[in-house]
Amino acid sequence: MTCFVPEHSDEPINTVPPLPAGRTVPGAKTLADLTTVGVGGPMANYVEAATEADFIDAIRTADAEGKELLVIGGGSNVLARDEQFDGVVVRDTRSNITLVQEGGCEGANLRVLGGTGWDELVVHTIQNEWMGLEALSGIPGTVGAAPVQNIGAYGQEIASSVARVQTWDRKTSSRHEFSMSELGFGYRTSLLKQTFAEGWGPSPRYIVLSVDLQLRIASLSAPIRYGQLAKMLGVDAGTRVPASDVRAAVLELRRSKGMVLDDTDRDTYSCGSFFTNPVMTEEQAGQLPQDAPRFAVTDESRAVLGAAAPTVPGQVKTSAAWLIDHAGFPAGYAMPGPAALSSKHCLALTNRGGATGRDLRALASAIQRGVSERFGVELHAEPTVIGGL
Repeated sequence: MTCFVPEHSDEPINTVPPLPAGRTVPGAKTLADLTTVGVGGPMANYVEAATEADFIDAIRTADAEGKELLVIGGGSNVLARDEQFDGVVVRDTRSNITLVQEGGCEGANLRVLGGTGWDELVVHTIQNEWMGLEALSGIPGTVGAAPVQNIGAYGQEIASSVARVQTWDRKTSSRHEFSMSELGFGYRTSLLKQTFAEGWGPSPRYIVLSVDLQLRIASLSAPIRYGQLAKMLGVDAGTRVPASDVRAAVLELRRSKGMVLDDTDRDTYSCGSFFTNPVMTEEQAGQLPQDAPRFAVTDESRAVLGAAAPTVPGQVKTSAAWLIDHAGFPAGYAMPGPAALSSKHCLALTNRGGATGRDLRALASAIQRGVSERFGVELHAEPTVIGGL
């Protein structure tokens, strides 16, 4: 095979502007100022880190002093407490996308700083004809959070594009690099996320410094695998279309569900999808009502161009939204107070104006109990819930 380096013009290939970066308030004093759901108490110590040295120093100092640490990017995946956060809040404001290498054989290799806006990265890849992130358009937040959560939407996950992740290891107070095979990617999880359970507080043991991505060179999208997206595009599953068309369709779908930030729309004052879709054994799935959705669990990190990702044997995924709706919590459901499910999508818990973290926790807990009592399924929160539900 002969390798080549493609030529690009100085002009953007597609007109696909990034979405607004989020709701971060300049001169933020509270976690409500830094989170898309708009709740959270005062911050005793707040640091904005514009360089890697400042970022690491703030983390290392907080850990050395035994203070609770919250590293925050876009604030789209955090439900904070109403009380003052007495630890240290560090917001990563570093932003840069570097093309390390590009060629016909190896594709495009990028290194992206953790504070870079996620949607900014997606737009950059589409404009440069690098395939693999287009269906992840419109997701708020920053690049640093993406591999922790293994973000995914409309048939794509970041796992299929990650080559390496550079982190700061809080336990050893040193840098640690993970290859893709070491990251333990699964549905909305990774080895990085699993270290929350080790008692490091509202941020994991490993803090992402930068992410290396390997993307194929193509103006067309990856094959469309998600049925709703294929229908929106008017194509059959498996078809490839211009990546900019995928972005436009995904943004339209996300807006219809209140999942694109809009300061005039209270449905978007949320943490996005609050509960992950339950993954269970085939035997457990057999206990669900016959009409409950059932999906194969796929391993997107092993996907091959032109073919569906391999399935994980013995595992079944069902829809959290279906369970919530059929347990008596439809879109728009509200308890007393200004917290309610989105009027567009029952998977998002929203702040209708003046809601507190306590209000949203009460709503989340009621939904968990209702689904457990009705279906015997335990729902797990997708965002970081400081203090727990």
